[in-house]
Amino acid sequence: MAARTPSLSQRLIRCATILCGRTPAAILNLFADAPTNKAGSRMAPEIALLMKAMADGPDYSDHEPVRAREMPDADSATFAEVLPPLYLVEDLELPGGLAATRYRASAESAGLLVYFHGGGFVLGNRTGYDAPARRLAIHSGLDVLAVEYREHPFPAPLEDALTAWDFAVALAPAWGIPATRVAVGGDSAGANIATVLASRLRGRAVVPAAQALLYPVTDLSVFYDSHREFSDSPALSVKQIGWFVDHYLPPGIERHDPRVSPMQAQDLSGLPPAVVAVAGFDPLRDEGIDYAERLAAEGVPTRLLREEKLVHGFISFTAFSRTSRAATVRFAEAIAEVMTPNPLEKAKR
Repeated sequence: MAARTPSLSQRLIRCATILCGRTPAAILNLFADAPTNKAGSRMAPEIALLMKAMADGPDYSDHEPVRAREMPDADSATFAEVLPPLYLVEDLELPGGLAATRYRASAESAGLLVYFHGGGFVLGNRTGYDAPARRLAIHSGLDVLAVEYREHPFPAPLEDALTAWDFAVALAPAWGIPATRVAVGGDSAGANIATVLASRLRGRAVVPAAQALLYPVTDLSVFYDSHREFSDSPALSVKQIGWFVDHYLPPGIERHDPRVSPMQAQDLSGLPPAVVAVAGFDPLRDEGIDYAERLAAEGVPTRLLREEKLVHGFISFTAFSRTSRAATVRFAEAIAEVMTPNPLEKAKR
């Protein structure tokens, strides 16, 4: 998987942004004028400055998908975090012409996380998620299998997710990982794909060891209070959510279908243990919280991480945002805790 080389202008923007991120918060606060949400949380100052810059930028939802996909690619080339070399980075070919990249931080691995990137089912790719996948591998101790699912209308991404799962379970033993130590996860739309996949796999001989959901899309059928509060967020607006839904859902597929809105499933019991992280200034915040609370109420061990100072997409802002880095590390470490074998399982191994 070849990384895109930033242009000169992108490199200059990157340098300025990273310099801003290294400036002490006390100084940034003098210029950021960071907003406070209704819950009383104040946005991280470096994120507030980014939001101001993004507010004047182009909006991909004003374009058709082909043109819109070029915009996140340019952003990832500009803002991608540079991390130390890993023990292994391996491009793989999956059945059906799908592709994936496996990341391992050290010689020993605690398990495997099959990861689906965000992008509203329409945007995003493995290249843009190279740095997040590396950071998750480093801080979780897991192999991360970043999957390049098709950016096609429903249900293509879900079918690709099942293909990726079957591939991962079949290959995990060859990578030194028991099939029982394979988890699923993702961010935003990718988290939706992961939790829908987890539901689909209930009753199988091998099920996910955990589900790791970062600011997940869980309910497209309800307009939440956080949608209203952050409707114009430069990180993800309600207008953009509508654009994603219009391109993802073909005629005849209802928004309350549990394969689209997992919150609408009649029964969530028996799903894998979950780590759910939400951002305090994200229109998806409330549906993520509600989903985590419902999982817990139905007996699923669930840990909810509330990153109050951040916005949607923060896993991609780690190059310049210390607050985003810390939140991403917490998410990865929480996954590792959920995946830690209990003493009986260690004895069996």
